[in-house]
Parts: sequence; structure tokens; C-alpha cells
Amino acid sequence: MEKKTNNAAPGVEVEGLSGVQTLIVAAAAGLSVANIYYAQPLLDLMAHDLGIPAATVGLIVMVTQVGYCLGLIFIVPIGDLIDRRKLIIAQGLLLGIALVTVGTAGTSAMLLAGMGAVGLSAVLVQTLVAQAAALATTAQRGRVVGMVTSGIVTGILAARSFSGAIADIGGWRAVYLISAFIALVMVIVLMSMLPRQYAKQNMETYTHALLSIPTMFLREGSLLYRGVLALLIFAAFSTFWTALVLPLSAPPFSYSHTRIGLFGLVGLAGAIAATCAGRVADRGHGRWTTGFSLAILLSSWGLIALLPVSMMLLLVGVVLMDLAVQAVHVTNLSAIVAFNPQKSGRLIGGYMVFYSVGSAVGAIAATTIYSRFGWMGISLVGAAFSAIALALWIKSEISERTN
Repeated sequence: MEKKTNNAAPGVEVEGLSGVQTLIVAAAAGLSVANIYYAQPLLDLMAHDLGIPAATVGLIVMVTQVGYCLGLIFIVPIGDLIDRRKLIIAQGLLLGIALVTVGTAGTSAMLLAGMGAVGLSAVLVQTLVAQAAALATTAQRGRVVGMVTSGIVTGILAARSFSGAIADIGGWRAVYLISAFIALVMVIVLMSMLPRQYAKQNMETYTHALLSIPTMFLREGSLLYRGVLALLIFAAFSTFWTALVLPLSAPPFSYSHTRIGLFGLVGLAGAIAATCAGRVADRGHGRWTTGFSLAILLSSWGLIALLPVSMMLLLVGVVLMDLAVQAVHVTNLSAIVAFNPQKSGRLIGGYMVFYSVGSAVGAIAATTIYSRFGWMGISLVGAAFSAIALALWIKSEISERTN
């Protein structure tokens, strides 16, 4: 990568990012975020191996999301104050250590601690997004950030397929040990291609940077509205994906973890289609894109509820759900960044806290509800999250028209 970047000393010409460099950052972002989702198709294996009760196995996903949330609050803002290259390398090394901890865990307490550390260090993905935006020229920034975001979505959806396939071959521990090796290779590649940066004088303190995040969201109703939408849609998303392994791994389906993991690839079609929603939002139709997508999300649960009856209808429901969630997510990010582009890192970090909280709520709700009410209970909870989000959008539209 060229040493002449947006973060270089004043007066140095900006060269931007090449296509190969952008692909490397996108791949690193996808590999980083995938670590948060590897556990979802493996929950039954982890629970059986370490004696975790089925009703509380959702804690594995929850503590990962809690760690991710803490990382968003306390780690991501550091990138506004120091050389992000050093932060990226440190986060990558810590991620590798956390993955080894999970892969060698001998007790449930050690597993949960390791998963929390994985979530904490996996916020590397948000630091990479901010770095890509900073290194890109103004003319290419949208394309660069879009490509990195595509890498993130692909990483999320492919994670379940990867972990399921590896677990069937070498067990669930192999998933995390292989990922630790990948993290080490990723750090070496990033060290070689990310430029060394000149230190920038920044009078803002770390404490002020942290406090500015909740202040912005509490003062601006539009930011808080988008954050709450993120919490609700990702609670619905996490409810489905956390619970899916439970009925599919049991009779009458008795699917292998490889086969269960392939369901993640079904959602990839929805993620690809969601890019169209981003283009529509760029033309000024973000509000209606959000409402239409939320209506699709709610309706998808009617098809998802038919799992015991028709696998094909379930798959259609999964595509619709992923399409809707990604479309709302894209329009949310567009609105958040447009509010104050110069503080986009902190705005994205604050927004992703809502995302993480929603994912944690959905994970713990999924296993608790499924153990008592089965798949119909899961479908009703997911539909409830979706209905509340749609009602919030309707209320916002009424208020907008009234004003």
C-alpha cells in the first residue's frame, strides 16, 4: 500500500486504495466478524462437551455479543486518537489469543470467558471499516466502504457454513483453533500492506471521545430512532439463527452441522439483494425503504413458522428475513453517517452497540423460549420484535407528517 494516504503528514498527496488493497481489507473484515457467529450452529456440541444445560446454552452467544458491545464502546473510539494501524495489529493478535482460549477451554467458565474476549477483540472489523474510509480518496470512499461492508456481510453468512463443515470433520474446537491460525496470518498480511502513519496531534481526550457517543445519540432523536430499529431487527435476526440448530439437529431432521451451516448461504441471496436497497436509499428513498423492508421482515416469520411443515417455505422465509434485515441496516448506516461524516467512526460504533445488544437479547430469548414453547414460540418472538420495529417506523412517519 502506498504510504501517501489521508492519514499522512499534512501536504502529502493522497493516493487512495487499489482494488487489491480494498479486497484485502474487505476479506480481513469478513474474517474478523465471522468469529462472532461461528458458535451458532455448534451450540449443541459445545453444550454436550462442557455440560451446559440446553436452556442456558444461549449464554455462549450472549457473552460474545456483550464482549462485542464493550469493544464498540471502549476500543473503537481509540482509533480516532491514535494510529489505527497499531490498533488493528493489536486487536488481531488479541483475537488470535482469545480464539485459542475458546478452542482449548476445559470448563464452561473458561469457554464463556474466551467467547467474551472473542467478541471484545472482534470489533477489529469496525476499526477496519474506519481505516478503509480514511485511506480512500473522497471520490472512491463510497465504493471502498461498500466493498468492505460486502466482505462483512459475506463473513457473517459464510461463518455458519464454515463452522458446521469443520465441526463435522474435526469437532467444534477445531473451528476456533483454525480461526486462530487464520487471524495470525491476517495480522501478518495487514502489517505488510497497511501504511505506517505519522502521529497526528489530537487534543481530544479518550474520556471525551467516549462520552461524546451517548451524548450524540441521546440528544438527536433521529440517531436514537435508528439505533432502536437496529436493536429490534437484530434481536429478530439472532432469535432465528440461534434457535435454528436446535430443531434441525434433532429428529425428525437430524441434519449434520455441515448441512445446518449451509442455511447461512441461503441468506447470502438476501444480502446481495439488499445492495439494491442501498442504491434506493442513496436516491432519497431511505425512509420508505426502511418501512417496506420492515413489512417484509414481519411477513417472513409466517413462512419461518412453517419449519415443521415445509423446508422450502422456510428457505423462502430465510431469504426474505435476511433481505429485510440487511436493507434496514444499510439505510440505517446511510442515515447515521450522513448525520456527521467527520465523526462517522463514533457514530457507527454507537449504532453497533444497539446491534450488539439486540443480538444478545435475541440469543438468550431463543434458547429460553425454544425449551418451553418450541419452534412456534420462536416464530412468535421473532414476529413480535419485527412488529414493534414496524410500529416504531409507522409512529415516526406519522410524527414526520404531523410536523
